[in-house]
Amino acid sequence: MPRPRLHRKIIFNPHVTYFKPRGVPMREIEVVELTVEEMEAFRLRHVHDLEQTEAAEKMRTSQSTYQRILYSAYKKIANALVNGKAIKIIK
Repeated sequence: MPRPRLHRKIIFNPHVTYFKPRGVPMREIEVVELTVEEMEAFRLRHVHDLEQTEAAEKMRTSQSTYQRILYSAYKKIANALVNGKAIKIIK
C-alpha cells in the first residue's frame, strides 16, 4: 500500500488555468496537465527568485521533493512549448 500523499502549502490560486498556442484549433491540439503544486514550485523559483531551500520551506516539503516537483514542471512546460501543446493547470 502506497504512503498517503502529504498536503503541501500552496498560496498561488491561478485564475487562468489554460494556455494554448495561438491559431491552433482545440480539436487539433494535445494537452499537457500541470498540477497546482508544479505551478507553485515554478512560481516560487522564477517569479519570486527563491532558492530551492527557501521555496521548499514555503511549500512545507523537503528540498529533494521540491526539486522533483520543479523538474517535473520544467519537463512538462518544455514539452508544451517545444511541441506546440496546450497547458492545463489542474487542482
